[in-house]
Order: sequence, then structure tokens, then C-alpha cells
Amino acid sequence: RDRAAILFDNTEALEERIRLISHASERIVLSTFDFCEDNSGKKMLAALYDAANRGVKVQILIDGYSYMTHVQGKASFQALGALDSVTIKVYNPINLLKPSKLMARLHDKYLLVDETAYILGGRNTYDYFLGDETNYKNYDWDVLVCRDGQDENSSFYQVEEYFQSVWNLPDCKAVMNTMPLWKNARNRVTEAGKALTVLYENMKSEKEDWFTAKDYTQMTVETNQIRLLSNPIDASVKEPVLFYNMTELMRQSEGRIVFHTPYILCNDYMMRRLTALCAANPDVTMMTNSVANNGNPFGATDYLIHKPKILDTGVQILEYDQGVSYHGKCFTIGDRLTGVGSFNWDMRSAYIDTELMLVIDSAALNASMRNYMETYEHDALEVKDKTTYHLKEGQIPQVISDKRKTRVRLLKPLDWLIRYLL
Repeated sequence: RDRAAILFDNTEALEERIRLISHASERIVLSTFDFCEDNSGKKMLAALYDAANRGVKVQILIDGYSYMTHVQGKASFQALGALDSVTIKVYNPINLLKPSKLMARLHDKYLLVDETAYILGGRNTYDYFLGDETNYKNYDWDVLVCRDGQDENSSFYQVEEYFQSVWNLPDCKAVMNTMPLWKNARNRVTEAGKALTVLYENMKSEKEDWFTAKDYTQMTVETNQIRLLSNPIDASVKEPVLFYNMTELMRQSEGRIVFHTPYILCNDYMMRRLTALCAANPDVTMMTNSVANNGNPFGATDYLIHKPKILDTGVQILEYDQGVSYHGKCFTIGDRLTGVGSFNWDMRSAYIDTELMLVIDSAALNASMRNYMETYEHDALEVKDKTTYHLKEGQIPQVISDKRKTRVRLLKPLDWLIRYLL
């Protein structure tokens, strides 16, 4: 059976990615919503570049909007893509001639290595989510899953099958598979490749422990079963399959339910599902960002407007208010089930984007996850009603900045439209 561990810390999340890539011998798959050529992004590129030069087959899948804004034309990505053993594809490239597809995003984040292990969660591939070389960061979650022996029923193959279904879509286009035509551009790409090699060698000397093989048996715990929940994959408006399956699993389960989401933007159907869930189980708690803490101004505005309706569903609300935007998407059910992935409780995740949640049946992992989640919940504000809280001794809610107040005031009249698009 598979074994699993929660990757709680951003630095640990980068370290384990580099470790898996550095020990790959046959194949690497990376699917990511966003990938930037910053400190941690370049470290990932350097590790992938080295693996490809060792003959490892590398397949990278990036969202079309993120490709256009952060990848296209970047020399480091071109240097990697030009290698024979590397294929980079873009999900739903931006095409103004196809306006019906402009909103569809690839929101999945996972790394598959050989047929031995994978990492899946909510972290994008850049500094805000990986490593510690930036003053700004987001808190998020990943789960590391290791295949135990030669188990043919490993959840690895669920993720692999899902990847293949997306990779082979007509909406996915290969990019950066040749060197640029112009001499100056070719020289720039060649130099970028050399720089990635130097960066990788520097990492190996400065972060030697990142490249040391780990006994994952010691780091991970046993699981009984793992199931991958996913949305439809076509670049169009979708049925809310993942949202329904996730909330139905919660509704039919016993024990306390706790879910975390950076923001919550629900239509009437989603509100009814949450109400039904709370009617079936009176012990349902949600943690989300406070208005002052939310890194998404649209999410902050919508939450301020619809907070009374959310409370009316019966859910108990905690607001994370510690000054660092919380980006985690996870849940626990009772003392056995744990969910980690990319799904935000909003209409974009429910109806538009590709999304994944990995549900793991393991009492040991559940206990670990609850301990980690409680490190955030301990400092969160317990909501009493729309405007007040049950404050612990010493708790003082953040004061909403004037800049944020101005944003909220400007966005409020547009919320009825924005909430269905963002």
C-alpha cells in the first residue's frame, strides 16, 4: 500500500521536489498552474535540466495564461525545452479568437517521478510557495505519496492516468521544442542552459542534504486507500463534479469536518450543498482568510458581502488573520480521511478550472494533518456574527488598511459580476 506524508513548510516542499527530481532515472512529470523564472523556479528548472541531460524523459504541463505571462520568451525555459528528452505543453493557450475558452485554466499541481513517488497539492512553482528566499510568501499544502514495493493498485497510476488524459487533449499544445532561429537569441538560450548547470552544481554543494537519498518509510505513514477526485478536463464550462463528490463524501461521513480555503465564493447551488452538509453534520468548521488578510481583493470583497449568508448555512467560521495570506486547500473528516489539493471553494474551481483533491484514508496521516492545521487555527479568529468575534485573550483583529478599504469600496458595486468570473 502507498505511504504518505504532509509537506507543511515551503522550504521542505522545495527540498523534496529537488530530491525526487535528482534521483529520477526514467521519467518526470510536472504539472503546474504557474511557473516563474525566480529563485525557486530556477532551482526547479536547474534540477529538471540536469535530469534531462542524464537521459530522463521530462514532461511539463503549464497553464496557458501563466505561460503567456511568466514563461513565454524566457531563456531558461527555452534552454530546457530545447533538450531532446524534454517536452513542454501548454493547456489552453491564450487565443483571442476563441473567447469562449479564455477563462479556462489548468489549476492542477503535481510532480510524478519514475513509478515510485509523487507530490500533489496547492503549491505553484515559484518563490511565494517554494523555498524561503522572498519576504512575501503564501502558506499552502502538499502531500508526498510513495509507492510501496510493486503495488499495481498504487494511487500513482490514478494520477498518471489523469495526467495522460490532459496531456493528450487537443487543447494542449507543445511549445519551446526548438532553439530560436536568430543567433543572438540562440546564444542567450545557450548561456541560460550553462547558467542552469552552474546553479545545479552550486545547489549540490550548498544544499548537500537536499540530494541525499531519504528513507521515506521513516518519513511517511501507512495508508489504507487513496482516491483522486478531479473535475472534467476540457477547456470549457464544467459540471461541478469535484465539488459535488467532495461535499457528498463529507455529507455521508461521520465525525468532525474541517476544511480550509483561501476564499469562498459560492453560488446558490454551492450554498445549498454547504447547508445540506451542515444539516447532516452539526460539527463543520471552515477556515478562510479574514478580509484584512486575504491576498485576493476580489475574494476579500465577496466574503465581506456574503458573510451573513455563509453563516446561515450553519458552518462555523475561523478567519486566519496573521498577516501572511493563507492559500491552503485541504480538509479532514473524522479521524481517518484527509484531503489535499488545488480546489478553492469558489465558482471558478467548481465550474471552470481543472482541479484535483487527493483523499487519503489513514488515521496516522489524519492525526498529522490535524496537528498541522491547528497551528493555523489556533491563531485564527472565531467568528461570532458578521462583525464580531469570540476573541481569545490577547487576540486583536487586524485593522483593514486604507488601501484595502479603497479596493473593497471600488469592487463592491461590481461583485455581482466579478464573483462569477474570478
